Amino acid sequence: MSEAEDRPRDLTSVTVAQGGSLEATSDPFEPYRLIDPAGQVVLSVQSYLGHLQAAGRAAATQRSYGMDLLRWFRFLWAVEVPWEQATRVDAQDFCRWMLVADKPVRPHWRNVSKGTTGGAAAGGRKYAPATRGHSESVLRHFYDFHLEVGTGPMVNPFPLARGRHGGRADAHHNPMDPHPRQRSGLYRPRLTSPGVPRRIPDGQFNELFAALSCHRDRALVAFWVSTGARASELLGARRGDADPGQQLITVVRKGSRALQQLPASPDAFVWLRLYQAEMVGLVPTGRDEPLWWTLRRPFRALSYHAAYRMFTRVNAALGTRWTLHDLRHTAAYRMARDPQLPLTDVQWVLGHAHLATTQLYVSAPAEDVIAAVLDHHLRRREHEAASVEGNEHRVVYRRESLDVLFGRDGA
Repeated sequence: MSEAEDRPRDLTSVTVAQGGSLEATSDPFEPYRLIDPAGQVVLSVQSYLGHLQAAGRAAATQRSYGMDLLRWFRFLWAVEVPWEQATRVDAQDFCRWMLVADKPVRPHWRNVSKGTTGGAAAGGRKYAPATRGHSESVLRHFYDFHLEVGTGPMVNPFPLARGRHGGRADAHHNPMDPHPRQRSGLYRPRLTSPGVPRRIPDGQFNELFAALSCHRDRALVAFWVSTGARASELLGARRGDADPGQQLITVVRKGSRALQQLPASPDAFVWLRLYQAEMVGLVPTGRDEPLWWTLRRPFRALSYHAAYRMFTRVNAALGTRWTLHDLRHTAAYRMARDPQLPLTDVQWVLGHAHLATTQLYVSAPAEDVIAAVLDHHLRRREHEAASVEGNEHRVVYRRESLDVLFGRDGA
């Protein structure tokens, strides 16, 4: 290795351009494809996404993995390293870059037409530890796949962490025995224990709901906050999936793809009926037709991105930064804090595979704990005051005796 190759890479001089893209297609066998700056399909990613689909991963999962791969390939294009020649040094530099670099600011399409940028990176300027951890896991799995099929480098640039006593991962492992649970990646960031998921306080939720401008949006938010369904699950519902008589709505679960009926609040069905009355004669009404439509012609099925933009406009009007997923957290928190609703029932409604995930909502956020403790002190004070007033036989010392006891001058 030459001295130039051995010299550490100067990451301050690396400019990662926003070249290439992850494009959605109408092909059910290839929902997404990664395009390089020259407009060509990245075949290594195409085969990997096909592997994910064969393993039963949903299109939303393929998109999530594809975005992580797009970020990695943009870094490789910036440092001019082919993906199949990436080394541990490149993986290390990429993880360092994600730790320090700012997230790209993506201009809104309205600002692009005006020649301005505007907008801010959602969730803060830096990449969150969870984002960096997810990226490391995806890239390690990507290279493991190509190692198995023989199309990638001979060594995974994103290795597992070494054992407690050193040595490579799975050293001296008997090939006849199953592999133990794999350890964390070498470059995976340390993630803090999950705290209380962010939920919308009741007062702020009332303000948000009042800011909604149409019956469709009110119905959507009412269903999200009462069923705990994910945004994409509710948006995929068909007209026949809503059953006002039973107060149920059927959704397709994100992970298992199973049909599940979810109970919703009566208000949600009232807003839904008002919305449907407005759309009579404008959209098809068959049972297999979409339940949610755009409000402007030509009428189309409401997509996740359109619903996201609707919620963004409400946030901009209120000066808040709530997300659609915060509505699911809010519903989960309300149900989990109800003492008459078993936690296992909440787990079923939310579709959690493990009860430990549902238990995160049992813990109250800091503001609720502070308010509860302050109420506790107030009740204690009122109780003590009532006890003193109700004690007619309490002992009262004479003032002269107290003066003699404490050596005070009685004058």
